[in-house]
Amino acid sequence: MKPRVVIVDDEERMAGVVAAALGRAGYECEQCASGDAALAALEERPADVVVTDWKMPGMDGLTLLRSLRARWPATPVVLLTAYGSVPSAVAAMREGAFDFVTKPFDNDELRALVARALDLTRLERENRYLRQEVASRYAPDATVAESEASRKLLDLVRRVAPSRATVLIQGESGTGKELVARLLHYWSDRVGHPFVAVNCKAFAEGVLESELFGHEKGAFTGAVAARPGCFERASGGTLFLDEIGEIGADFQAKLLRVLQDGEVLPVGGTRPRRVDVRVVTASNRSLRDEVSAGRFRDDLYYRLNVIPIQLAPLRERRDDILPLARHFLARHAGESGRRLALAPEAEDALVAHAWPGNVRELENALERAVVLAHGERITPEDLLLEHRAASADGAPEGTLQDALDRAAAARISSALEVAKGNRAEAARALGVDRTTLYRLMKRLGLSPLIVSGGGTAGPG
Repeated sequence: MKPRVVIVDDEERMAGVVAAALGRAGYECEQCASGDAALAALEERPADVVVTDWKMPGMDGLTLLRSLRARWPATPVVLLTAYGSVPSAVAAMREGAFDFVTKPFDNDELRALVARALDLTRLERENRYLRQEVASRYAPDATVAESEASRKLLDLVRRVAPSRATVLIQGESGTGKELVARLLHYWSDRVGHPFVAVNCKAFAEGVLESELFGHEKGAFTGAVAARPGCFERASGGTLFLDEIGEIGADFQAKLLRVLQDGEVLPVGGTRPRRVDVRVVTASNRSLRDEVSAGRFRDDLYYRLNVIPIQLAPLRERRDDILPLARHFLARHAGESGRRLALAPEAEDALVAHAWPGNVRELENALERAVVLAHGERITPEDLLLEHRAASADGAPEGTLQDALDRAAAARISSALEVAKGNRAEAARALGVDRTTLYRLMKRLGLSPLIVSGGGTAGPG
């Protein structure tokens, strides 16, 4: 859609000149002969920008500006004024006008000014959306925490967030370490500044130093320009260092010096730079064990572990499973435009599953189920939960769902064998439709291979 501009001027000829200049630039223009007419037009249909004359009979430009700021504060207002009224126009800017242009004006100047005003409108709209997104995702009442362990965790995060102290988050992969780091940021007074996340495992040690500390031009081959590192890019905000246990001994010493001195030395640089950053780190292994094994410096460990936060795996906080599942289902079903609910048997399967991949695995299962579900209810077959085989000594292991999966695999294999590999006949014998049988076979890893004599092989 074309950006809409409302032009307010009691002189029809001048309003037409403005409309012609902006119309050639691709704007949709509506002319109004008075402030009252403009307000009525805007009530009927909002505008992206208002261009108004300063001196008009009745409601002048300043009075119109005040009315616009009261009703549509996000709509930028550009003033048209004679040269002698410039001081008044400047005063109007103090009351919220975007800018002014003097008559006679240059068409290119006017178009550039309106374009800048539209950029402001777009940025304010994006900022408003981002603030709403942050509020909805990171507000305390928007965070799923039903289990006692999760409620205690959130209480700790709220108390720790305002502090400047470094935080070490430990827990298995998929337990939500980055989410906790973001909560620490968004619940602190640093929320208006950057949150920068770095996965230390993703970089070789030499590259990681440049990524975090920055580099000067010519510091190494390919360094064609100076570049600030993540410490500087996170200035005033939070720097999250994930997989901190993966960094080597040499870099551990350099990171310790930065934490102690509050200064970074870019690669190839000679002068350190002050940084104001709150550092949050995370590891999916025990750093205490890494210290004991001699792989991690004890002085760096104590510097990072000022406030320790330990995340429990999902299997130890089962009260969170269904609330989290419903939360993820609502998000992914909403994004796909579907209305879905969990069938009772699907909820039973979710609660019974071991969740070795923790919350990340749970979200993946629900996202997958939204895609696979045929009706309005998600079944266990739609979840495609992985099952475990028996242990090496033949004894059954795993959850109740694992046992049910093994029993289902044996029953389906038997039906396929009796039906000599005919899946339609096997489905009738099992009391399910062929589509359901195919989905079950895929989830359980069954492959109906025809063998001599017309039989079938068991689990693939």
